[in-house]
Amino acid sequence: MAGTLLVSSPLASNAALGDRTLKSGMTHSEVKQLQEVLKKKGYFKSSKTTTYFGTVTKSAVVNFQKKNRLKADGIAGANTYKALGIKKGAAPAVKKASAPAVISSTFGKRTLKSGMTHSDVKQLQDILKKKGYLKISKTTTYFGSATKSAVINFQKKNRLKADGVVGTNTFRALGSAPSSSSKVAGVSSTSKSTKIVSTTKKYQNVPYKWGGTTPKGFDCSGYLGYVFKQGANISLPRTVADIYKKGVKVSSPQVGDLVFFETYKKGASHAGIYIGNRQFIHSSSSNGVMISSLNNSYWSPKYLGAKRI
Repeated sequence: MAGTLLVSSPLASNAALGDRTLKSGMTHSEVKQLQEVLKKKGYFKSSKTTTYFGTVTKSAVVNFQKKNRLKADGIAGANTYKALGIKKGAAPAVKKASAPAVISSTFGKRTLKSGMTHSDVKQLQDILKKKGYLKISKTTTYFGSATKSAVINFQKKNRLKADGVVGTNTFRALGSAPSSSSKVAGVSSTSKSTKIVSTTKKYQNVPYKWGGTTPKGFDCSGYLGYVFKQGANISLPRTVADIYKKGVKVSSPQVGDLVFFETYKKGASHAGIYIGNRQFIHSSSSNGVMISSLNNSYWSPKYLGAKRI
């Protein structure tokens, strides 16, 4: 299957901070930039910045405005941007988020070994670097001694044959084994997964709405149902608990599988769509449609397992 899958949350916006007025209730990449500037100046106290303009952001803006003798309405407009030192159309001078890793949908289908030069090698290095096995500062398309050493260390850690060759078992341990191409309801699972994940990306940053089932606002299960219907013409039950009763349980999720969590009550109460590299996309009650990691300190202990629909 051709194409690429986006596996981390980019701050995609052609506009720069200062181009638009920001206020409570908005969801936009510029809100995250605003939070970063306010955090750097000591006004934004949250440990994590997001794209949502909530009460914490408004409070930070109000405090900044009061300190700078501006109208303390919590709205970031021209005067507030000027006081922040942000010129219209200019990006803020804050540390940039790292570029999202883009994993080819064919990654995992080709055996990789020392001496090879291929774009898949760079993707392999990106994953090994993220997992802490590859120590180089810049990834390349060449499979050299540093990559081989990283692969061997990973294989030893995961009790695999430590030959430095990246084949099916190593890809599987990395969480990047290719999906099965078996037919499901007349559509191959690889094709189905591609369409589902492609559909998920269209609605990133859509706000959370209790009971929401449309792009105007999604709740958790409403988002899953909409994406599966639009992307693969699959109808899902309305609640996460009922969705959890469907499908086949899998020990290691593949792209397009559903991952489930036990959050506010016993049993499956939240779910997302696995997009590879230990990441999933879901509609969060605090941030709307976003990408999170299974390794996250909040999600990891609440993880129930994965199912293939």
